[in-house]
Amino acid sequence: MNSVEGKIALISGGARGLGGMSAKKLAQAGAKVVITDLREEEALATLDEIESAGGQAKFIKHDVALEEDWIEAVKFTVEQFGGLDILVNNAGVASAARPLEELSLESWRRLTSINLDGVFLGIKHAIPHLRERAHLWSGGGSIINISSIMGFIGGARSAAYCASKGGVRLLTKAAALELASSKIRVNSVHPGFINTPLFRGGVEQAEQRVQGGGQKFIDAVVSRHPIGRLGEEQDIANAVRYLASDDSAFMTGTEMVVDGGYLAQ
Repeated sequence: MNSVEGKIALISGGARGLGGMSAKKLAQAGAKVVITDLREEEALATLDEIESAGGQAKFIKHDVALEEDWIEAVKFTVEQFGGLDILVNNAGVASAARPLEELSLESWRRLTSINLDGVFLGIKHAIPHLRERAHLWSGGGSIINISSIMGFIGGARSAAYCASKGGVRLLTKAAALELASSKIRVNSVHPGFINTPLFRGGVEQAEQRVQGGGQKFIDAVVSRHPIGRLGEEQDIANAVRYLASDDSAFMTGTEMVVDGGYLAQ
């Protein structure tokens, strides 16, 4: 089940967190993986873990907001492994909570350049290579865009983040319709709150503001998830592996929500 044996994957933001775990899961299932990130030290540690377990992986430093970096990352993947079958647009950032009237245009543009422009650029430059090998697989090529539950709902003081993740959701649908005839599937994954380095950074900030605030923050977030816990990195990585595999061959243009019931309320 969920086999990606022999497929070639590029995962942006693959040094750690959701991208790192997705890289490990895909490599474990038999895919050849290229990790891209700006966090070189952490990326190399993930690379070493994959290779120590018998997997095949490479790393290239990559700023997803730069088109020339995308061109180079895709070229590197093709040169190293001979093609591209799976693109996971995972790289993304969050911003400090800030009222709209205090949000600078510079901050808005920085966040959207990574969270939305980066996804567009990844899709654009992966298409020719995904199309070239799509006939090899019953499920064709697969693009997986990591969005968020905040791509469905608004959040006060999170306008830029919500806008970027909502943009990813609809970009996914438009790309899926455009690329279906090329046997390239495009789907989005929408995590709830996941226990990642990014989330733990938020906990640390809450603790710095108020002693004991970190635990209060965690308790408040967990209370919004009917399943009764935070998500774990593997919860999202398992969804990525499924969408990358031919088991999801009839899925395109849709959202896979992995949120512990958050949006069901």
